[in-house]
Amino acid sequence: MNNQDWQKLKQSANGIPTNESLIPYVLNAVKDGEIVTNRVIRKRVIDTLQIPDSILMIKYPNYPDSDGILVNRFSFAISSLYIAGLIERPRRGVYKITDSGLSILNKYGDTLTKKILEELPAFKKYKQELAIRNERTGNKLSITEIDQEKVDIESLVTNQNNEIAIELLNKVRQVNPSFFESLVVDLLVSMGYSGKNGDAKITNRSNDGGIDGIINQDPLGTSTVYIQAKRYMEGNTVGRPAIQSFYGALAGVNADRGVFITTSNFSGGAQEFAKNQGIVLIDGIKLTELMMQYGVGIEVAKVYRQFRIDNDYFENEL
Repeated sequence: MNNQDWQKLKQSANGIPTNESLIPYVLNAVKDGEIVTNRVIRKRVIDTLQIPDSILMIKYPNYPDSDGILVNRFSFAISSLYIAGLIERPRRGVYKITDSGLSILNKYGDTLTKKILEELPAFKKYKQELAIRNERTGNKLSITEIDQEKVDIESLVTNQNNEIAIELLNKVRQVNPSFFESLVVDLLVSMGYSGKNGDAKITNRSNDGGIDGIINQDPLGTSTVYIQAKRYMEGNTVGRPAIQSFYGALAGVNADRGVFITTSNFSGGAQEFAKNQGIVLIDGIKLTELMMQYGVGIEVAKVYRQFRIDNDYFENEL
């Protein structure tokens, strides 16, 4: 890094380095290739740039008990590098530079900007999916494109949850097929499909006949949901033949209710055939939306309370 003076970084109105200005220094902090925590990354950058405690102690006015604005901006810088595929997360809370990250760092050094990251294929793919998720959830703001200090909390939380959903989908795509089948059964049970006294099970993989899971919604099995689960990587679209094959498997057990779940998406032909045959399709985006809604594979990080005046209470004033 040519620059080692934090005061030369681009700063916001309150004198704190911006998210973008921290990006090259965060990447440089992991250049040796070891696995490190975000706390170690922050310390290395702070030491390199000699950022004083007076800057570290600045908090958001409405959140005086938070970690501070600069710590939050480190998180955004790390997130941007992760999205761009320049660092990876071997496990929760730790990071490691990728080959692409080392190449980019050697090429740009401290001239690396958010704009350069956004031109990388991984970042473009991420923004496309985030746009789809924000549209589905009615969120018109993308925090990756604007200063988070100027965004209302609801939009911020929605956007961050959509970002978590993208990471969740990537993680689901990496699990083994058997685990994925168990996951989708767990999800449907969490959604209440097994009923009060029903049961759910994974079929024998060697003889499932195209059916991966079965949910009996009542003890007698008179109302049954059959599941097919396909863990596909992004771009491996499920076509009409796969849905036709599932329909044949349903016919083989005299079933009229089926759910086809995938981590990718469905072709137009697949959607048309499924609609005509009463088969429910759940693509990767919908899958992770449901997982987050019903608490499968995720946990609540923080809860914020927002207050408003109870005008009904004051109507009783004498």
